[in-house]
Amino acid sequence: MARQLWVLRHAEAEPHGTRSDSQRRLTARGEDQARAAGAALSRMDVAFEAVLFSPKMRASRTAELAAEHWEQSQRELLRSHEPLASGFDGRQALDALSTIGADGRLLIVGHEPDLSRTVADLTGGRIDLKKGGLAVVRLEGVGGELAVLMRPRELALIAGVPGGGN
Repeated sequence: MARQLWVLRHAEAEPHGTRSDSQRRLTARGEDQARAAGAALSRMDVAFEAVLFSPKMRASRTAELAAEHWEQSQRELLRSHEPLASGFDGRQALDALSTIGADGRLLIVGHEPDLSRTVADLTGGRIDLKKGGLAVVRLEGVGGELAVLMRPRELALIAGVPGGGN
């Protein structure tokens, strides 16, 4: 196995201009997307060594709602990580990954375009990470490969919520 970076984009949020950017909340649909993502991760029986989220409300709430479906020991791993608020990149991801074991998994919850840029920095490939979507990057040596890319709809199906998350 190899170290893995799991990347969850915050779920659907209120439109820009509704309130200050850092205070934008999830919509009802976004809350459903976040819960479905958490349930899907639980059904996949994924365990993380760390879970870091942007301090912006929509990302922190996405992480909190996703964690409702996890074991208590996994919920206790949630930590706000200021660099995820803006400008996060591959170098910062590698710094965060350096704190976990050689075969460990780190989940980050943040924003676009930072998350797609981070995946590109690590893999050399471009992705389109939808709101509430998930990407998994497998890292070995100096390179990384995109192992998984899922839209909210696919996470909802894994979670057992057909049609959810669209």
